[in-house]
Amino acid sequence: MYGRMLDRQNRPTFDDMAAYCGKGMALFVRINEWLSTACSTTQEISFPYGNNYGWAVTHRKKKKLVCNVFAEKDAFAVMLRLSNEQFHQVYDQTEKETQECIDNKYPCGNGGWLHYRVTSEVHFCDIQKMLEIKCTS
Repeated sequence: MYGRMLDRQNRPTFDDMAAYCGKGMALFVRINEWLSTACSTTQEISFPYGNNYGWAVTHRKKKKLVCNVFAEKDAFAVMLRLSNEQFHQVYDQTEKETQECIDNKYPCGNGGWLHYRVTSEVHFCDIQKMLEIKCTS
């Protein structure tokens, strides 16, 4: 249902990725623009983690990874790592569905990796809160 761009041989443009997001195109464009302006990130289109992840817009602040934004059919997914303290700071400000996603994050050190699918304005607001914490720390 939310298939990703998995053809490693054909590097997409940003516009190709946005178009691939279909119904989620406006939110995909918005999150990438917001990260560039509000968080001062640089963007690079990459195929970062292997064949099951696909093409993403990788955002870095200086050389530090902020997140990857993966284009999906009618949506997009953000992959980011936060500390447990950072997750705690935003937890009570997010929707129940987002809290369940945080509860099931992939643990790593004193925090974990989150794969968060954005399909609506509500999801957009929740991931934006998490990214704000990531960008300010």
